[in-house]
Amino acid sequence: MPALTPAPALGADGWFTTEPEPALLGHRCPACGTIAFPRPPLGCPNPACDGDELEPTPLSRIGRIWSYTDARYQPPPPYVVPTDEHVPFCLAAVELAAEKLIVLGQVVAGVTVDDLTLGQEVELVVDTLFTDDETEHQIYKWQPVTEEAS
Repeated sequence: MPALTPAPALGADGWFTTEPEPALLGHRCPACGTIAFPRPPLGCPNPACDGDELEPTPLSRIGRIWSYTDARYQPPPPYVVPTDEHVPFCLAAVELAAEKLIVLGQVVAGVTVDDLTLGQEVELVVDTLFTDDETEHQIYKWQPVTEEAS
């Protein structure tokens, strides 16, 4: 079997990078300094700014859980079920203090809402969402920081 090509999952193209380490790719307005994630379609999202240029900028890899929940019901298309049936997963809204952003994302498999707390430190990782015949579709996820890693 040939090696699978890693690629961002559907809709996540340009949202993250894996090199040199996993990082979300925000976009910074050089005119006012506002940072947005994901990239806004029409330039700077700051209503007080007329800037229409945005510069890609890596975001912090470590944040703190601002809110969380679990996804018990299968999301609608274009979400692709990675297995034969939907397996509930956690979602976390993570505050990136340096950027003053809250970023929503899945939590790694095996972590339940019982394992999470508000303010808990998490780090960004890249994981496989699903594979098809040729491609390993990747997505960013949040993983609790363990005592050894901090």
